[in-house]
Amino acid sequence: MSETTTGTTGLTSQYATQVAADLERNVKEQERLAGEIAALQEQLATMQQDHTVLVSIRQVLGGTAEAVETPAEPAVETAVETEADTAAVVPAPRKKTADATGTGRRTREARKSSPARAKGARTARKNAAPKAEAATESAQRTLVDIVRAHLVEQREPRSAAEIATTLGQQHPERSVKTTVVRTTLEGLVAKSHAQRTKQGTSVYYSAADTQEPAAVPEASAEESA
Repeated sequence: MSETTTGTTGLTSQYATQVAADLERNVKEQERLAGEIAALQEQLATMQQDHTVLVSIRQVLGGTAEAVETPAEPAVETAVETEADTAAVVPAPRKKTADATGTGRRTREARKSSPARAKGARTARKNAAPKAEAATESAQRTLVDIVRAHLVEQREPRSAAEIATTLGQQHPERSVKTTVVRTTLEGLVAKSHAQRTKQGTSVYYSAADTQEPAAVPEASAEESA
């Protein structure tokens, strides 16, 4: 009787040890599977976000490709997708296609706007040409020629200050000073190309071919001779 009891106790102890080991392996396997499931769920969440973004981009671009259904989230207890299967839900080339479409659209827009910019540049050059020609012509003429031509155009005598002011406005590219204009006028008078009239302390100049000098304006704009 005692031998039977001893044998039963030893067998029970052996089974208990085996069950404890199996339980420990089971717990470790559950922990390992739980870790893999958590990693796969994180990958799945990332892929679902990418799927949503790509669908939005395709709608903006007016894509007509077939719709890609959003996969139903799998139950953790029944099935676990592999990493390769999850990655295959949204093909990577779609994003490249969207980028290429956007680049093509920007290229077409740039081509459309190029003729307008070219036309604007030609117009600007065309408008600037007369101004450049006038500035070049003015720079080639001497101050003596400009002053003499100005006197011919006047109907009444003008003072050196008045002539300098007018020429400065007509030829902004030149530095027209009253003293230089007065010296030029005196040189024209010396060569009989201009006439000088005087009223009080004011001196007025007119072209030499004037028959009868007009009345000299009152000395409101007087200057020293």
